[in-house]
Amino acid sequence: MRGLVHSGLVVALMAVTACSSQAEPQPTPSVTQSTTPPASASPPTVKQARIVATGLKSPWGLAFLPDGSALVALRDSGVIKRVVPSAAGSAQVTTVGEVPGVDHQSGGENGLLGIVVEPGPTPKSAYVYYSTSTDNRIASMSWDGTRLGAPRTILRGIPAGPFHDGGRMVFGPDGYLYVGTGDARDSASAQRRSSLGGKILRITTSGAAAPGNPFGDSPVWTLGHRNIQGLAFDAQQRLWASEFGEKAHDELNLITKGANYGWPKYEGKGSDPAYADPYVQWPTAEASPSGLAIIGDWAYMAALRGQRLWQVGIAEPTPAGPYDLFVGTYGRLRTPAVAPDGSLWVTTSNTDGRATPKAGDDRIVAFAVS
Repeated sequence: MRGLVHSGLVVALMAVTACSSQAEPQPTPSVTQSTTPPASASPPTVKQARIVATGLKSPWGLAFLPDGSALVALRDSGVIKRVVPSAAGSAQVTTVGEVPGVDHQSGGENGLLGIVVEPGPTPKSAYVYYSTSTDNRIASMSWDGTRLGAPRTILRGIPAGPFHDGGRMVFGPDGYLYVGTGDARDSASAQRRSSLGGKILRITTSGAAAPGNPFGDSPVWTLGHRNIQGLAFDAQQRLWASEFGEKAHDELNLITKGANYGWPKYEGKGSDPAYADPYVQWPTAEASPSGLAIIGDWAYMAALRGQRLWQVGIAEPTPAGPYDLFVGTYGRLRTPAVAPDGSLWVTTSNTDGRATPKAGDDRIVAFAVS
């Protein structure tokens, strides 16, 4: 049986019908079901609105500008593209910046990863997370409305390697930068507070530990993570994270200041009061989760190996769903992001060396959520 394990919820196994224009979401199996589902259990409808752009090579980070265009970080080359959508057809795609010294190893996961634009109506900077030959770094890049300036490193020393490099960043409602890192295949580092690997970091835009962090002047916000590649805040200002498991369980976690999420002692639910359990967990074949976006009370998590978009209601103590959408329709899915017009953009990841690309890959697909 395909399984999801989380406390307090059983949903019967039902088929999922997915097509290129509309997904009919159906719940996948788990362990228990409340007799009175919450009102939020009825999921929004998600339909393909349009193909925004095609012909991208290994897109990873995706960050919107206030005008509705987006900056897209290409993992392997270190190039940053600007995608300006067009109602008449294909978007205008131009190169607006590059990060020198990006290290991407063939067959690996490292390279130019996350990108985020500073909040506000007239942003002057973007921030990138990228791999070098020695470490992962965060750098700021000035934005003049048309071009990105040269990167200026604000934080270095994040463990790096061909695999488990994390890379997702998001600005919190407090104005600080939250960063997901990976353990770089040194699983013990996830439990060491002295290491920046296997953590969620909370820093200022100058790279310093943000005031109020749980471990003094450390940038560490939470620990015990294997590989965080999705971060998003909800309307209640709660932080959520998607996390790669190893062989058993991938996770969606509700993040709490100072909490320990268990890796490598636990993969998925440990039922140990010393560690935080996942809100939802999946078999790795159905997920391998990368990016995460939230619209209203629903989280949307991209699945790479699972080749689907997961939809999870997060309003209640127990999740609604999860529902898997567009199974196999677009191949590997990397990054969902909410556009200024309320649509959900999702990048595919079929040119990253782990799939057979189709004509037009990689692409950005826009979905209407209603």
